[in-house]
Amino acid sequence: MQAANPSSDPQQLDLLRVARVGRAQGLKGEVTVQSFTDEPEYRYEPGSELYTKDGSQVFVVEASRSFKQRWILKFEGIDDRNAAEALNGTVLYGEADDLDAMIEEDVWYAKDLVGLEVRLDEQCEMAFEAAKAAETAETAETTGEAAAETTVETADSVDNSRIVGKVVDVLDGPQWLLKVRLTRPVRDDDGVVIQNSALVPFVEQIVPVIDLDEQYLTIDPPGGLIPQLGQMDISEESN
Repeated sequence: MQAANPSSDPQQLDLLRVARVGRAQGLKGEVTVQSFTDEPEYRYEPGSELYTKDGSQVFVVEASRSFKQRWILKFEGIDDRNAAEALNGTVLYGEADDLDAMIEEDVWYAKDLVGLEVRLDEQCEMAFEAAKAAETAETAETTGEAAAETTVETADSVDNSRIVGKVVDVLDGPQWLLKVRLTRPVRDDDGVVIQNSALVPFVEQIVPVIDLDEQYLTIDPPGGLIPQLGQMDISEESN
């Protein structure tokens, strides 16, 4: 599972933010850029086209090089320092890759993940439901409720129990983190919400299924990652 350009700020859905132009470099039209892409070699290769946010201006990369963790670009038609300095502050965008090809290669954009419903993976659900059923049965035995009623209630709540929340943000870093707004937030003894979100590492072991057509993804979290699942290691319990 790979993360593609995490900065998806532009209003045009087919363009993704790639870089912000900084100071001019030298006298021949080169500029330094603040890079936002995880694929600089691809985005900055000669011949690549970069756009302003509204797509009205196109900049063709003539040459590119990296120096001390910075990228220095030369655009066609930008041939002197004055022209390069005029670009300072310009935010550049690149075309999004073909979504079907990205899915096949297991590559994702942040904008495609935000808004997806988060569900427990099926194997994870079995362990969770078993634990919840055991807890409910123990409560029923203590209060004198019928075991049959406990079983029915558990069966009826299976679908809802799988829904953990919704992805509301993707945090960039060495590893992406999905910020999930919890369907069942954590409350204190007075009923006040003390935690309404959780951070889920975006790795295949924890996020095994992503379905953009049905607008959901599944998670198989380790114990303690999702508060309402408690501290048990669900993955180990389900194996």
